[in-house]
Amino acid sequence: MAIPVYNTRPKVRGVAVSRSELNAIVTERHELGEGVWVVYVAPKGWALPGFETGQYATLGLPGTAPRWNGADPEPPLKNPERLIKRAYSIVSSPLESDHLEFYLVLINSGSLTPRLFNLQPGDRLWLSPKIIGTFVLSRAPVGVNLVFVATGAGIAPYVSMLRTILGPDTKRKIALFHGVRVSQDLGYMKEMLALERRNPNFTYIPVISRPQNEVTAWKGRTGYVQQVWESGELKEKWGFAPKPENTHVFLCGSPGMIESVVKLLEKDGFAEHTRVHPGQIHLERYW
Repeated sequence: MAIPVYNTRPKVRGVAVSRSELNAIVTERHELGEGVWVVYVAPKGWALPGFETGQYATLGLPGTAPRWNGADPEPPLKNPERLIKRAYSIVSSPLESDHLEFYLVLINSGSLTPRLFNLQPGDRLWLSPKIIGTFVLSRAPVGVNLVFVATGAGIAPYVSMLRTILGPDTKRKIALFHGVRVSQDLGYMKEMLALERRNPNFTYIPVISRPQNEVTAWKGRTGYVQQVWESGELKEKWGFAPKPENTHVFLCGSPGMIESVVKLLEKDGFAEHTRVHPGQIHLERYW
């Protein structure tokens, strides 16, 4: 599972940075599994700007920052003083104003995550003062039913959305399909199950593709997340079939998943949303 580094986002060149320019601090860190963790980042000496659910911020560390000792060897850097930056979806809700939460997956061959993995509460890093991105909930009309489909760390923007809009009195139907290889990779599963218990109009469907690698038997759905749409399970849970006139679908994750689900949705009359031609399918690709 890759960290969501979105190919729709602008690439950021490294810039030389001193430790005094590291403008944020790690306030909390929680391990979710092997190489999977949640980190809270707070600005140091400045205030976070407002943002919309689904947007992203950029984290950075200089090449001189130590890498996790279990990471793959890294070729010598041409300029170790330059800042290594990557964009990550924000997990926290805009209703939380003192920090940003990020869901991170260690990539042993990567440049940044082996350095981020070393950070502990109190350590400093760089956080972009601007929060941007167009994969936002405001793309969908207020009150329309929502289907969120994710693979891997693509669940991050949906957690922010759900924390912001979901409550016991929510009238619209909302579903989240999350596909991963093994259940250990189901970040936020406990929180999603709790939300489902408290909110009768919310449906959470986790899917794993490699049940043979489970330590204990997995009793949930297996296969690929796109098969959930084909199964008709959502129609059974909602009591009606999601259609373009009543539902918008958000897709975040691997290009292969997105391509497959878009084809299925188009067969059912859904259309991809663009600025020129508004539709019911909203995309955020990463690799």
